[in-house]
Amino acid sequence: MSKNTFKVGDHQNEGSSLFARLEKAIKADRLFENGFPVKFLPQLLFTMGLCIFYIGNSHYAEKTIRKIDKVKKEVSDLRADYTTLKADYMYASKQSEVAKKVAKIELYESMQPPSKIEIVKGEY
Repeated sequence: MSKNTFKVGDHQNEGSSLFARLEKAIKADRLFENGFPVKFLPQLLFTMGLCIFYIGNSHYAEKTIRKIDKVKKEVSDLRADYTTLKADYMYASKQSEVAKKVAKIELYESMQPPSKIEIVKGEY
């Protein structure tokens, strides 16, 4: 059985990774040679503040959209309930339905047409 050994490979592909190329292109090592550059701190803080504001605004917009969708669904449900109740009310307020309901308390429709009452001038 062979023994496991550590194989020292060629480092030909060391600079070919994406991050290695990006590091070579930016050359950020020069910025931090003498410590952190304080002269860029206001711009960095401003950019970070804008990013935080942008992220917060996106979350707020998505939350508002969710609330709007919820309220739209609730309004459509209430509109359906309103339409159903209105149809029931219109049916219950028909003359034939009212006559059926008040017949239980012995109120019936008059079969005689209404008559006009005439008052002679000066009678009262």
